[in-house]
Amino acid sequence: MDTEALKKRIEAVLAGRPRRVVEEEGLVPAAVLLAITDRSGPHILFTKRSERVAHHKGQISFPGGIVETWDGSRLETALRECREEIGLPGDAVEILGTLDDTETRATQFVITPFVGLVREPPAWRPDGKEIERVLEVPLSGLLDPAGFRVELWERGGELTPVYFYEYQGEVIWGATARILKQFLDLVFPTGAPE
Repeated sequence: MDTEALKKRIEAVLAGRPRRVVEEEGLVPAAVLLAITDRSGPHILFTKRSERVAHHKGQISFPGGIVETWDGSRLETALRECREEIGLPGDAVEILGTLDDTETRATQFVITPFVGLVREPPAWRPDGKEIERVLEVPLSGLLDPAGFRVELWERGGELTPVYFYEYQGEVIWGATARILKQFLDLVFPTGAPE
């Protein structure tokens, strides 16, 4: 699937559905960007968190972070964090829509995920403090069922599905995998691009 067709599909899917919004007291608001880059086919942008961060050390995540009081919106938060963490300027991102708010389970965050298209990715500049490196994973690799698994973990006496995506030795799990799964299930309900 080419980038233009993918863009149109994402916009239509995200505009045509009600979005789940979580406004629970006690949760810290955060925002991330699920960015699609165009490198001889669509890729999804991830960051590998450093071992020096307070939360989710060494994990694969989407660029983003906590909403600051000076941010005008959650979208502004996601774009500011992208600039600070990996050198992605906000004007290089075309926002296509918003996914459902997602709560983290181990920490007390509620994440608003924005979906954006980056047609001409810059040279990535991981800040080295929060972000160790940037990964661009081909969409086809994330849609490959061989790289996906579900485990049932017990939390508070209940079994909860935990999703895992593996690609070239990297494992995407936790809230990032839940956000990714929602995106892939919405955009590719049959499991593969046409």
